[in-house]
Amino acid sequence: MTGLAAFDGFCQGLPGASFVVQWGESHVHKVGGKLFAIGNLSDEGFVFKATPLGFTMLLEQGQASRAPYLTRGHWVHVAPRALKRAELFAYLRESHRLAVAALTRVVLRELGLG
Repeated sequence: MTGLAAFDGFCQGLPGASFVVQWGESHVHKVGGKLFAIGNLSDEGFVFKATPLGFTMLLEQGQASRAPYLTRGHWVHVAPRALKRAELFAYLRESHRLAVAALTRVVLRELGLG
């Protein structure tokens, strides 16, 4: 089980990550302006981008559903008790990696990631 504070702390600790409260009460984490994770106070769930394989596995195992409002790509919504903390953090790390991979060389240099 992972709470929003632990989720936020982990995401903020990833290289180049930034945090903002958006869309009411959503805790939005980005890297270089690219979204990689959202935590929500209202349902205490988490949203992140998964690899195609991770997306399929999470949905087929009933651990996640397709993220509302992010229907393009492999975005999932996970309830707070659906994954162990280590599993969630591994998926968040991968979501961050996917976002970093989509950044330009200039942005990577500006963030100290290039």
